[in-house]
Amino acid sequence: MAGLGWSRRLRYLARRAAAIDTGNLSRLAGRIAASSARPRAIILADMLWSSVRHETGFQDYFDWDFHLLSRRERRTFMTHPKSNHLAQKLNAVEHRGTFADKARFNARFAEHLGREWLDLRSATADELGGFLARHDRVMAKVADSLGGEGIAAWSTADIPDAEAWRAERLAARQVLVEEFIAQHPGMAALNPSSVNTLRIITYRDPANRVHTLARTLKMGNGGDVDNFSDGGMYTMLDEQGIAHYPAFDGEGRVFSMHPLSGTSIVGFRVPLWESVEQLVERLALEVPEIPYVGWDIAITPAGAVVIEGNYNTGVFQLKPSVTGVREGLLPVYRRAIGF
Repeated sequence: MAGLGWSRRLRYLARRAAAIDTGNLSRLAGRIAASSARPRAIILADMLWSSVRHETGFQDYFDWDFHLLSRRERRTFMTHPKSNHLAQKLNAVEHRGTFADKARFNARFAEHLGREWLDLRSATADELGGFLARHDRVMAKVADSLGGEGIAAWSTADIPDAEAWRAERLAARQVLVEEFIAQHPGMAALNPSSVNTLRIITYRDPANRVHTLARTLKMGNGGDVDNFSDGGMYTMLDEQGIAHYPAFDGEGRVFSMHPLSGTSIVGFRVPLWESVEQLVERLALEVPEIPYVGWDIAITPAGAVVIEGNYNTGVFQLKPSVTGVREGLLPVYRRAIGF
């Protein structure tokens, strides 16, 4: 990816080499070797080579079955390091804080949230008491967390002392509380314990045209959140919001039907899809200085609302061994962004 700068790439690779999680590398290589009947040493060597030649993270290699792909096929896959390069190149440093801090994001995108929220650092006792009285269930969040870390749901019936609860949340750095989203029944049917969201990745080009790079359906699996890093799963959607392939999770398990609800994932159609497209178009134009964003979108009975925007978004693609699709989304990104 010459357009992204070899010096930046080399610096990034140096940082990654210094931070290699050898335990995770060994674990993933062992799992691939066991399932493919290939020598573990060969898989390890190929994972390390791919991290340099194709800029794959070790989880990328595992998730997208790089051990099965040809060199030509590997070159079509977007990876997390490549996405990081794009975020650093395209998204202005001085505006990233609006997306990195959930409280700042909520203030900036208030009209698109579809829910009430409070910053516990500044809310008065009356404001907090009234908030808890109005909602049966709330979410507490660490403002700068990633991957769902530090997010927990609370029943307000279990909060007898609002100020003591506030102190506990602040001690845990959970400075943001939000009304728990009442999601559309069609989305709740996938997994009722979490709000099941969409990750829509967009790029706003210099002519203010919005390009959708990826459409992802994320589902929880019994927990409060649907994040891939916290036991959730995902599959990809087509341009009409329909899932044609099974979902998979971070352990490589594959699900044609949700294991808890029994709802079919293959053939699932996101309700109120037109409202998703309309909302994402508006969101992508909101902060021109941050043109490359992964939006987390929830579907309520009234339509789509935004959960958060990720200026350094993760990457989502189909799993070749599950779908038979052996081409990634890098060509889609290149056509839109022009690198």
